[in-house]
Amino acid sequence: MQTKWIRVFSILGTLLLLVFSSTSTVFAQNDVQVRITQVDNSNFPTVTVYVSVTNSAGEPVGVDPATIQISENGEVMEIADARGGGRGGEGVAEPLTTMLVIDISGSMDKNNKLAAAKDAAKLYVNQMRAGDQAGLMTFDTQTYYVQPVTTDTAALNTAIDGLKTGGDTSMFDALVEAEKNMSSITGRKAIIVLADGLDNHSQNTVDSVIEQIGPSGLTISTVGFGDASTASQSGLDETALKSLAERSGGLYSFAADSQALSALYEQFGRTLQSEYALTYVSPSTLRDGNNRGLTVSLSDVGAVTETNYNPGGVLPEVSSTSWILFGQILAGLLLLLLVPILVGRGSKMFSGAKQKGRVKMSHESAGAAGRGGSDGSGKKPRIKIK
Repeated sequence: MQTKWIRVFSILGTLLLLVFSSTSTVFAQNDVQVRITQVDNSNFPTVTVYVSVTNSAGEPVGVDPATIQISENGEVMEIADARGGGRGGEGVAEPLTTMLVIDISGSMDKNNKLAAAKDAAKLYVNQMRAGDQAGLMTFDTQTYYVQPVTTDTAALNTAIDGLKTGGDTSMFDALVEAEKNMSSITGRKAIIVLADGLDNHSQNTVDSVIEQIGPSGLTISTVGFGDASTASQSGLDETALKSLAERSGGLYSFAADSQALSALYEQFGRTLQSEYALTYVSPSTLRDGNNRGLTVSLSDVGAVTETNYNPGGVLPEVSSTSWILFGQILAGLLLLLLVPILVGRGSKMFSGAKQKGRVKMSHESAGAAGRGGSDGSGKKPRIKIK
């Protein structure tokens, strides 16, 4: 009897475990968020889409790359290559280039905020993988390219340690310069910018920063760093920081103290390093300057995100067959232009040939002929042949 009850309780326990496990799995699946972080069309029509899969806390979530589906203009694409989602060299999408942009305006000198920013930046640098690279730019009223992009973590740490505060804030101008410095870099690239106050000195705006990104598709993640003593965000332009992040595919976060700031930079590093890179060939192979709609979904959890990209092209491209047709049409138009010229020259030559046989008598000769062939001087009429 006792054995029977033990068996019953064992079965009930197993069922309860299955129920709770199932509920936990469903919650984790429903918690998954997917974002398109960058579209690399530098080798168009081959397109590489970078995808971030995280939970609501921003932590990376591992999924089977085979469950990631990409559609262009509503048509499901065949994925030619899918990689990423791992760390430590396993499942790495490809090397990452990051530009760290740090506010060094005068307000960063208060409450040891610059020291906290240095610690967070060095933490990010020290978790870089082999092949990853980073650069360092700072800004007050001007922009300073402190450390060009490099894989040398020691050089980056030295550059970070040497930062000092300055004057007012020109964040938008600094971001435009950061984008220019990264324009020639291929592959996955991102900007992480830290600011503790309002931009009060830039000539650029949020819109001009986003426009400058252009076909490079890099992301901008923004960090608002509040006053550690009051945890107040009143001095931050959160609207601008959030807009920059959302419109470029990045993330916005607020940190009130040095500990939160370091944790945030570490999380950014984990998330960027855990992205997926999926490559396909666009069926619309011409750089026609028209936007292409992109949809990325996770087939097993139903998470969906959308964006668009532009393949570029100032003038519409045409296929090789169309170029032949274009050449034939152009030759026909040139021929039509030449026909009137050739006809005109031909008619002149023909009329000239007819004029050679004309016989013309001078007025004097004609008068003489009318008087019996002599003008009274005894001279015979003259005949001119032209």
